[in-house]
Amino acid sequence: MQEEIIKNIILGEEEDYLINVGPQHPSTHGVLRFEVSLQGETIKKVVPHCGYIHRGIEKMCERDTYPQIIHLTDRMDYLSAHMNNEAVCLCVEKAMEVEVPERVTHVRTMLDELTRIASHQLWWCAMGMDMGALTTFFYGLRDREHILDIFEESFGTRLIQSVNTPGGLMQDIHPGFQKRVKEFISYFRKKLPEYDQLLTDNVIFRERSEGIAPLSREDAIQYGVTGPSGRASGFSCDVRKSEPYGIYKKLNFKEILRTEGDTLARYKVRIGEMYESMNILEQLVDNIPEGDYTAKMKAVLRLPVGEFFQRVETSRGELGVYIVSDGNKTPYRVKFRAPNFSNLFVISKLAPGYKIADLIAISGSLDLVIPDIDR
Repeated sequence: MQEEIIKNIILGEEEDYLINVGPQHPSTHGVLRFEVSLQGETIKKVVPHCGYIHRGIEKMCERDTYPQIIHLTDRMDYLSAHMNNEAVCLCVEKAMEVEVPERVTHVRTMLDELTRIASHQLWWCAMGMDMGALTTFFYGLRDREHILDIFEESFGTRLIQSVNTPGGLMQDIHPGFQKRVKEFISYFRKKLPEYDQLLTDNVIFRERSEGIAPLSREDAIQYGVTGPSGRASGFSCDVRKSEPYGIYKKLNFKEILRTEGDTLARYKVRIGEMYESMNILEQLVDNIPEGDYTAKMKAVLRLPVGEFFQRVETSRGELGVYIVSDGNKTPYRVKFRAPNFSNLFVISKLAPGYKIADLIAISGSLDLVIPDIDR
């Protein structure tokens, strides 16, 4: 082996240098390992290794009743917990042909968009921090606290609300919910432009993101990259537009699309989505209907025999819930089509040819939540 290395040095041939990036601690970005082959500082190959915190959530769902499944789904993408819960509820309600009260659809949609903003805020502050802009971490968490306070006041929890249940909500919103949401919108409309001033227009950030790791629309479709990462490549894949659920079909909002497909475009799509989420909230906050916060449901839920599927748009892309029922109170089979798995493995195509430092910016622009993969 040593003779071969000496021979390569004499002939001027460089050997690839293999390094492991991760696994990180679960309290950071999740437990993920990149096996990176380098030639100098240039990436030749990236192989993602996942599964370190696999918990068997899909098999656990087959053991539990339908209302119990809700509390497992928010442990997948914990930053889209409400949307994950809603996807299961919508699938069960579709199977049982249950019509939920209008109040429920309005509140669910408002919680969807508050969750989306809170998720994008955490992505923004973490991506900036990973690239060396520590101030973004403080700004992003400062603003996100306002949303978490709203959740805590109404539901007693901050990160994973578990307020959805088949047929509606487990409890009604707090009397001050609308007032707090309006105060947040007024506050955040003034603060969001600071994100552009601090990071988007920063010369160093732009040099490290503009033109870096472009993903074509065709490749986004081929790899199944959805959410902001797919829409940055011109792939129109917003489930809220293509297959509206809840109250979305009655709302006026734009699907944020860009065509550059690079790291900066993926960044800008999420910034744009925060503005659109605030527009959606403004349309709903003063128009929440009175009425029940849940439909009348049986104590034990049994779905008809058959196969049922529901899609929703989470903060990171399309989440699909597939349930096979044999008529019992527990499903025969549950399968989740989560967005993060496809969004992760496209990095093997994006990263080669770029520097090792670019890997941080590229992975940050994909906004990965690893427990969603290791389910």
